[in-house]
Amino acid sequence: MSRRFVRRAAAFVFLAFLFFAFVVASFVVLLINAFNSPGAGGGSAIFVPLAILAVVIVAFAVARGIRRLVIPLGDLIDAAQSVEAGDYGARVRPRGPRELRALARAFNAMSERLETSEEQRRRLLADVTHELRTPLTIMQGNLEALLDGLYPADAQHLEPILDETRVISRLVDDLRTLSLAEAGALTLHREPTDPAQLVTDAVASFRSQADAAGVDLLTAIDGALPQLDVDPVRMREVLSNLLSNALRYTPRGGNVRVGASTFDGHVRVSVHDTGPGIAAEALPHVFDRFYKSEESRGAGLGLAIAKSLVVAHGGEIEAISAAGQGTDMRFTLPITP
Repeated sequence: MSRRFVRRAAAFVFLAFLFFAFVVASFVVLLINAFNSPGAGGGSAIFVPLAILAVVIVAFAVARGIRRLVIPLGDLIDAAQSVEAGDYGARVRPRGPRELRALARAFNAMSERLETSEEQRRRLLADVTHELRTPLTIMQGNLEALLDGLYPADAQHLEPILDETRVISRLVDDLRTLSLAEAGALTLHREPTDPAQLVTDAVASFRSQADAAGVDLLTAIDGALPQLDVDPVRMREVLSNLLSNALRYTPRGGNVRVGASTFDGHVRVSVHDTGPGIAAEALPHVFDRFYKSEESRGAGLGLAIAKSLVVAHGGEIEAISAAGQGTDMRFTLPITP
C-alpha cells in the first residue's frame, strides 16, 4: 500500500459520498414536488438551493474528516516503507484522531527499538571482530614461523598458540552465556545456597593471585546470613569476574575487601578495591559489552556477564566509584521466602 493508493481511495470515497448526497437531495426534492399542490411551487424553489447548500456543507465536512485520516495514514505508510528499506530512524509525527496518534506513538517506539537493536548488532560485530583479530594474528604469525622453519615445533613455541585458542574459546563461551542471559533463555540450576560459603570459596580461589600481586584480600561477612535460592555455579562466576577486575586494578600494597550482609530483604555482596577508581563519564558504561576506557572495568565481557547473571536471578548490580578513590562493585539478591 502506498500514499497514492490511500489518496485515491479517499477521493473515491468522497466522490461516492457526494454522488449519494446529490441523489438523496434530488429524491427529496422530487418527493416534495410530487406532494405539493400546483400553486405551492415557491416552497420547492426555496428548498432546492437549501438542499444543495446542505450537501456542499456536509461534503466539505466529510472531506475535512477524510483528510484528517489520509495525511497521518500517508505518513505511517512512508515511515513503514523507510523502515522496510533499512532506515530505522524513521519517525512519525502523531496527529489526526486519537487512535491514529496512538498508532503513530507505537510505531515510533517500535522504530526506536529496531534502531537500538541494529546499533547493538553492528557494535557487537565490530567488537567481536576486534577481539578475535589479536589472537588470530598471533596464531597466524607463530604458525607461519613454524612452517618457515624459523622456530622449532617444540612446547615453547606451540604453547602460545594453544593459549590463544583458549582465549578464543573463552570469548565464544562468554558471548554464548551473555546472549542466553540477555534473552532470558539461560538455564539456572537453583538450589538453597549459603552466601557466606559462596563468598568464602570465591575469595579462597583468588588468595594466591592476590598474594602474588601484593594485594591484601579481606572479607567482612555478617553472621547467620539467610540462604539464597540461586545457581551457585553462576553466582561463583559473578564473584570471580568482580574479584578478577578488582585485583587487576588494585596496585601493590592495596587491598580488596569482599563483604556480605543483609539489606532490605536482600543479601548484598560487595567487592571494594583501593584502585584508581573510575571516571564519572565512564561509570555508566562499566557493564556494557566491550566498553573501552582507560579507567573502565568493562574492557571485556566479564562485567556484562556478571550483570546479566545477577539480573537473571532477580537481583541488581551497581558500581560506585570516583576517580582516585577506589571502586565498590555491589549486587543484591532476594532472600528465599
